[in-house]
Amino acid sequence: MFTIETAATAAYVVAALLFILALAGLSKHETSRAGNSFGIAGMAVALVATIALALARHIEPLGLGLLIGATIIGAAIGLWRAKVVEMTGMPELIALLHSFVGLAAVLVGWNGYLHVEGDATGAEAAHLATEGMLGIHSAEVVIGVFIGAVTFTGSIVANLKLSARIKSAPMMLPGKNFLNVGALVVFAALTVWFVIDPQLWLLIVVTVLALLLGWHLVASIGGGDMPVVVSMLNSYSGWAAAASGFLLSNDLLIVTGALVGSSGAYLSYIMCKAMNRSFISVIAGGFGIEAGPADDKDYGTHREIDADSAAELLASAHSVIITPGYGMAVAQAQYGVADLTRKLRDRGVNVRFGIHPVAGRLPGHMNVLLAEAKVPYDIVLEMDEINDDFGDTDVVLVIGANDTVNPAASEDPSSPIAGMPVLTVWNANHVIVFKRSMASGYAGVQNPLFFRENTQMLFGDAKDRVDAINAALSESVAAH
Repeated sequence: MFTIETAATAAYVVAALLFILALAGLSKHETSRAGNSFGIAGMAVALVATIALALARHIEPLGLGLLIGATIIGAAIGLWRAKVVEMTGMPELIALLHSFVGLAAVLVGWNGYLHVEGDATGAEAAHLATEGMLGIHSAEVVIGVFIGAVTFTGSIVANLKLSARIKSAPMMLPGKNFLNVGALVVFAALTVWFVIDPQLWLLIVVTVLALLLGWHLVASIGGGDMPVVVSMLNSYSGWAAAASGFLLSNDLLIVTGALVGSSGAYLSYIMCKAMNRSFISVIAGGFGIEAGPADDKDYGTHREIDADSAAELLASAHSVIITPGYGMAVAQAQYGVADLTRKLRDRGVNVRFGIHPVAGRLPGHMNVLLAEAKVPYDIVLEMDEINDDFGDTDVVLVIGANDTVNPAASEDPSSPIAGMPVLTVWNANHVIVFKRSMASGYAGVQNPLFFRENTQMLFGDAKDRVDAINAALSESVAAH
């Protein structure tokens, strides 16, 4: 017999399939727009099915009003933020959205406790006790609250670091790794205790412990590891959503949370591999330590170049590789870079882009910026695809990148980024680095590339410098 319950279940299956298609589409530049559309459609189906299911279960008018009102308000805020946020603000916005998922998981967990364990004489508690499921429900409550609370405060710290509201350097408390491990051990003990004897004060302790752990966990991670932290929190938010799904007996929430959790975990693995670091070493911090005596090393003097000279060098080149970083995003120079690319290609210059897996502060950040500026997908190459070509390249433009092109990673075993795979731009004939100053990068590590004989510094705002080069190239075309 066809009922709204069966229709909602079918809709949940469709939504889950759409979410899987969304992840598949987002894995490639060419299909990312379609992937995003699949995700939007899946969420729309899920929301409609959830509201229909609430109506079928004869939800009270007040509850229905709150549900619809929350949906409308949330959608309005989401559309507004998506419309006004700059691409440079996407990493911190995503971190903030993760915190909402974590907070929702905490609230769902507390709601589950208040309606079951906190109401021992209630019908639901009696039913679960009869079925022998009360202990499982208690475990779901405490685990969901713990994961959600860690995600909540951890995401807030990530947002504050990415938006430069707090320092990106790691918080170095004595025995910080012991504190993290100790918190997990205490959580495990409290979970067992709560399952055996679910009491309110135990849940309060777990919540406070998780909030503190989430804050300390991310605060103790350095700025250079923030791309990994964003993907890690993405995974946490997925598992928090899955935990909420178990508590609410919502299959779609379980499936969706598992998809987000597993994909975020895999992305974290990819990021760690790209940085030649283990996940444990990221959790232990390391990158982003304040510059110390090792960074005071005398690398010599740097050389400078102006926009006109850079334009002449580019005009006479046969091959050019552009390696963008977060500085390009901050300056919003991607459109000027796209224009420069077109001008050089019209001259017959072979122009390509080299993208480091952790360029920017969000995985795929540079790819989205370049796609936004209509740079052809086929000339945007990953680090592994282009690293062997720098030796045959006439000119490399390093626009806003720093740590991802630092030769110390492969040449200085004492460097904090030692062993991290980087773009070997220094093998090119000429390297032009666009920077505002000689300051170190986000990881707080000085870059000896700036002092190499084949490197010249082009100081100033990246957008202004790129526009000046474009103007010089246009003038040279007009002159001929």
